Amino acid sequence: MRTRLTDLLGCRHPIVQTGMGFVSGAPLVAATSGAGGFGIIASAAMSLDELRATIREVRRRTDAPFGVNVRADLPDAVERIDLLVRERVRLASFALAPQRDLLRRCADGGVLTMPSVGALRHAEKVTGWGVDAVLVQGGEGGGHTGPVPTTLLLPQVVDAVEVPVVAAGGFFDGRGLVAALAYGAAGIAMGTRFLLTSDSPVGAAVKRHYLEASVTDTVVTTRVDGVPHRVLRTPFVEALEHSGRVAGLVRSIRHAGAFRRQTGLSWPAMLRTARASRRGRELTWAQTVMSANTPALLRTSMARGRPESGVMPAGQVTGLIHDLPSCAELIDRIMKEADDRLAALSTAR
Repeated sequence: MRTRLTDLLGCRHPIVQTGMGFVSGAPLVAATSGAGGFGIIASAAMSLDELRATIREVRRRTDAPFGVNVRADLPDAVERIDLLVRERVRLASFALAPQRDLLRRCADGGVLTMPSVGALRHAEKVTGWGVDAVLVQGGEGGGHTGPVPTTLLLPQVVDAVEVPVVAAGGFFDGRGLVAALAYGAAGIAMGTRFLLTSDSPVGAAVKRHYLEASVTDTVVTTRVDGVPHRVLRTPFVEALEHSGRVAGLVRSIRHAGAFRRQTGLSWPAMLRTARASRRGRELTWAQTVMSANTPALLRTSMARGRPESGVMPAGQVTGLIHDLPSCAELIDRIMKEADDRLAALSTAR
């Protein structure tokens, strides 16, 4: 299936695997890209050396193109972009709005850019800066999300911008791909669906939590890092939701200390990261500290297999997922379903 997205990225199918912290490493990204989709490395919790090693490991596993998600507010964001240029990575995606100088640096180095947006005004802003594509995530999507559902946000953005639009939030099968194309998107992006594959590194206990969840078993909270964040309901998340300001700050500092020990960062370095994350956002200091150490909460659940003690970003679509195919099986299934759906529509009377 050829679209503007496959032409731009050089992949066979218009299916993107989003960058998910402690999930989207070399095995998952290589499996996605090798199956004809487009995998994206989640680099926010990696050092520069770890990111370089991950890029080269993906290349060892497949010669298919892939991308890297870069957190634009990290102190070393420029160095990360320079690494992508040197390693000739196809695409840089951004979960937070990138600075214009980062976009110029990518363009000058031959790296394509695709920010994620959750509002029409954000799409208009970044496309005015010269990005190559935008990923539009509706409110039902996992992780950081906005209030507008995909079925309303997607046509808004498609009508307003000229670059290829990738639809995210609520997609898991071939019917969704055809629906996104009908709205004018050039492809779909999926996080939760790729997390729930046999190629995903997430432990069995964590996957079981996702598979057992219903479409109402997620919650949008600002208590994780100050920004609306859709996650699975867990006792830990419920405690965050109901803790007072002082208790929230104490809890945040405790987790920040754990993150500092895990990463080797100094307290001054963590404070610099906290200040960067607070810039331009009206956050309490409890939320700011949580923002700086959110990776520790993700690591606890996603990498260490302790779902009761961490945070598990999840789209509402988790309630419609009941199996763990390989990435190749999943992509093949989606494309067959899409072909079947298009054939049925073309013969409808």
